Amino acid sequence: MNTEPPSKPTEVLRGIAGSPGVAIGKVVVFGKSRAPCPRRTIGPGEIDTEIARFEEAVARAQRDLREMSQRLTERSAEASILEAYVLMTGDPVLAEAVRHQIQKEKRAAEWAVAEASDVIAKRLAALDDPYLSERSHDVLFIGDRILRAFGTTVPEQQHVRLEGPSIVVAHDLSPADTAAMINQPVVGFVTEVGTRTSHTAIMARALEIPAVVGVTDALARISSGDLVVVDGLRGSVLVRPQPRELEEARARGERHTALSRELSISRDREAATQDGVRVTLRANVELPAEAILARDHGAEGIGLYRTEFLYIDRSLPPTEDQQFEIFRAVVETMRPMPVTLRTFDIGGDKFISSLKLPPEMNPMLGLRAVRLALSQPEVFLEHLRAMVRASAYGEVKIMIPMIASLSELRQVRVLLEKAIEQVKARGLPCADEIPLGIMVEVPAAAVLVDLFAQEASFMSLGTNDLVQYTLAVDRTSRSLAYLASSFDPAILRLIRSVVRAGEGWACPVSICGAMASDPLAAVLLVGLGMRDFSMEAAAIPEIKEALRRVTLVEAEAVAREALRFGTSDEVEHCVAEAFAPRLYDLLTGER
Repeated sequence: MNTEPPSKPTEVLRGIAGSPGVAIGKVVVFGKSRAPCPRRTIGPGEIDTEIARFEEAVARAQRDLREMSQRLTERSAEASILEAYVLMTGDPVLAEAVRHQIQKEKRAAEWAVAEASDVIAKRLAALDDPYLSERSHDVLFIGDRILRAFGTTVPEQQHVRLEGPSIVVAHDLSPADTAAMINQPVVGFVTEVGTRTSHTAIMARALEIPAVVGVTDALARISSGDLVVVDGLRGSVLVRPQPRELEEARARGERHTALSRELSISRDREAATQDGVRVTLRANVELPAEAILARDHGAEGIGLYRTEFLYIDRSLPPTEDQQFEIFRAVVETMRPMPVTLRTFDIGGDKFISSLKLPPEMNPMLGLRAVRLALSQPEVFLEHLRAMVRASAYGEVKIMIPMIASLSELRQVRVLLEKAIEQVKARGLPCADEIPLGIMVEVPAAAVLVDLFAQEASFMSLGTNDLVQYTLAVDRTSRSLAYLASSFDPAILRLIRSVVRAGEGWACPVSICGAMASDPLAAVLLVGLGMRDFSMEAAAIPEIKEALRRVTLVEAEAVAREALRFGTSDEVEHCVAEAFAPRLYDLLTGER
């Protein structure tokens, strides 16, 4: 590898750490652009022909994706993501939008696909929710796969052939693009768009390839042949590094590899503190494919399965059968471990449908989550029936988001009982008992926690929204990010009160917010009495290792001290002073 001083100056580009690790290699720019399409209008007599051409292209695209999936390891996370794309390619919402373009706008099938996918993607991209807006890229990928499947006017992207360790740089990469490179010497990915929940990041983590996503203007600032360092720990890309910087990067990469090897060895060990106090670590899952990642990272089940992706940008809600098939696949993947299905947490600004919901000035405080569910009982009943049916295939729990009053919990329980009756009346199997729990993320629920603990089967602290609503800070605001701390004394006191109520009324309590995946916060939470965590699957080995290095006595002592402070900075300093030295490698990603 050439380590001579570069002719151009070294640059440091910043992005989002999509997959951990440090990679060094020569750049190959993956310059795939949107597949071209003829913008041709059609006559009335061509409508049926164009619809048939569209349906044939969909079938061809699905067949290609299935063949690619079958070439991967059976039931691997990568294959599962591609299977999800097969389903998305046949999505009825996209099909309906394409047919509208053909029938009403008199556009040829290719033009109709391009226009329909663009419209849906723009709607998703405009949403405030980062996870949901990220799905806009999926829609564009699917549209592109269908366009290429027409074949006659759209050339297929040539496979990338790489010579030696290579860093692939692209505007974005679909799971199909990534899967096609599996047998190539790709050591890192850099994309201009994406977040940690994008498929590029998920695939990279599944393949254990370092990746940095969301690097603005990467294609304008990196050229094919450039030597780069992809730092998936810090979220940075070093372009044309100096010899000294290369040496440091290699050393960091070796330290991270050594740490990862140690963590993988201890992955299947029991999660417990140094003095043997047992802790349960489950996974948060946002896409069906991530259930396999959760299992592979040693999760003891799924503590939070988000279901809202099923409902976004549809003219009609998904059918009961469509939901059931997805829920069943997740439950079967994790069996015999439990899966907690959260009912949809969406609001008026995210439900583009025939429900005709009025726009709201502040959707985060409006008709969302359980409020929306109770306002549309038939839609909600279909949702619950799908969950009830999935309970026949493994241990299922149902959790309600954004609960603020006991009346909401009671109304949902009535509907769940009705859903169970309806499933049984149709002669379909289901579990004899399905626990119904709540998320504690609204301050009202935390204040009334002693009453909720008497009626809910379990409670789960959603610290992301709890921080937002308690501190009156928009968690998506970068300018206010310094205020949205889970170490704030107000949050710690609410957590302690919820844990105590759960203990007092024998109601299990877990935590499923981002706080659970922070090694320092996790140790503090154990000191506050928490014994059940749910987090991003990739964080599980690190949190397991962090807990093994502290005793319960130490954690409880620090928690007592932390509760005496009045600011988040004081709390964080207290916890870091006590535990950061022995957790240094976990906090930095280096041994």
